[in-house]
Amino acid sequence: MIFHLLTIFPEFFRGPFEHGVLGKAIEGGAVEVRIHNLRDWTSDRHKTVDDRPFGGGEGMVLKPEPIFLAVESIWPQPKPGRKVILLSAQGRLFRHQTALEWSRLDEILFICGRYEGVDERVAGNLADDEISIGDYVLSGGELAAAVVIDCVARLLPGVLGNEASAVGESFTGGILDCPQWTRPAEFRGWKVPEVLLNGHHEQIRQWRRRMALEKTARMRPDLLDPSNK
Repeated sequence: MIFHLLTIFPEFFRGPFEHGVLGKAIEGGAVEVRIHNLRDWTSDRHKTVDDRPFGGGEGMVLKPEPIFLAVESIWPQPKPGRKVILLSAQGRLFRHQTALEWSRLDEILFICGRYEGVDERVAGNLADDEISIGDYVLSGGELAAAVVIDCVARLLPGVLGNEASAVGESFTGGILDCPQWTRPAEFRGWKVPEVLLNGHHEQIRQWRRRMALEKTARMRPDLLDPSNK
């Protein structure tokens, strides 16, 4: 799968994609990341990518011209299996189900927003979707893009050493994962639950399901609310 990143800070991505599961996936060829400098599609000597917002207000807004030119240059012809995603605080919330859907694509191009935002004509006429990774504001879309790519890439075949690892994780069944313990069986007087030590797989499975539901109710009750489905 190919991920494209349209950004004014291409050097930002030198670190996030060099380590861990994603780094191995890139090295092994399961994932390819192509970074594009938005300033390469500007025409003035200052390589200007932003301007003041119409109507006044604080901050600067990314201009539509270089973004449209960049996307149309990277993908001259539309093809199935591709999506253009704008990352912004105004987008719909990124969820596990979205990651699953995108993992079936061939390519994704992320537009990394910056400053006060991006000209609305990009969201309305160029991007296939506008995504936020949470109810907060980041300095730019680069960090959000790295998060989304990590989420999507680990769902691709061959990326995880054990593909079953992604099956029982948090959100895969609409709830959080169950609590986990490892050795030692007792640490500073805190003991691992006895059920995990008895070797009875069906009892363990049922107990883990119950604990997952209890933790979801405590930490993320919104996931159990039918109105959110």
